[in-house]
Amino acid sequence: MTPNPQVPPLAVCVEVAQVRGSAPREVGARMLVRAHDAQGSIGGGHLEWLALQRARKLFVQWRLTPAQAGEQQETHPLGPSLGQCCGGVVTLRYRPWHAPELPRPAPLFHLQLHGAGHVGRALVKLLVTLPCTVQWVDVRDAAFPTADPAEHDGPARITRLAVDSPEAEAALAPPGAFYLVMTHSHALDQQICEAVLRRGDAGWLGLIGSNSKRARFVHRLQARGLSAASLAGLVCPIGVGGIPGKQPEIIALAAAAQLLQLAASQPSSASPRCRLPQSPAAHADCGASIG
Repeated sequence: MTPNPQVPPLAVCVEVAQVRGSAPREVGARMLVRAHDAQGSIGGGHLEWLALQRARKLFVQWRLTPAQAGEQQETHPLGPSLGQCCGGVVTLRYRPWHAPELPRPAPLFHLQLHGAGHVGRALVKLLVTLPCTVQWVDVRDAAFPTADPAEHDGPARITRLAVDSPEAEAALAPPGAFYLVMTHSHALDQQICEAVLRRGDAGWLGLIGSNSKRARFVHRLQARGLSAASLAGLVCPIGVGGIPGKQPEIIALAAAAQLLQLAASQPSSASPRCRLPQSPAAHADCGASIG
């Protein structure tokens, strides 16, 4: 953002400009510092505390004399001077900022989430803190909780869709999208999964449930003409392995971690394309879907 010498900045942007060795954040990480608050993080710890102090001093100076506002840099060896164990060297860039907020980060993934039950609600509470886009779909309008302002104001973009035919929404998601299916109905789960698998271009398809539920779905969908290769993309149970528990919040946390793993494994996190293998997980229901 080019400083305007006639207009006082609204904030100071602190950006990680260069990293040598180990550091708490990557190049490009940014923090927007205002007089009494801040947005974003450059890694926390003593480094961020010092950056906050310097940025607030610059903010006061640049507000008083906008013509003197200009880019500055400062280099910090993390070990000797700051007492941080990372051991690397970080160069920070300070710039006057004339917008009220940092730009929204690029989404890590696009998720179509089917089901606004207990697990779906718990999962959305986690996803609102992440840069992602989520279409949250359910046939029951009343199943959605009161909207959280973070669904629109945070790094995520959450869109709620109360529709009569959620399986039709599966055809409208972008290629490479992730899908999570956890509705109140096994029959509806199957219809949605079939619609996703027939597309053939999903980045990932997860179905809440047990190994036995997956086996039943595979048998039924094979009878409806889906190939074994297509059905290999149906991941059930969901969630990273090694986290025991069936409480909605635990399942949601394991599923969120799995989504981040999947996004990180893609050639481009903003546009996942490749088909992913089934991941082992310990989060399964024994009968009806949790949701």
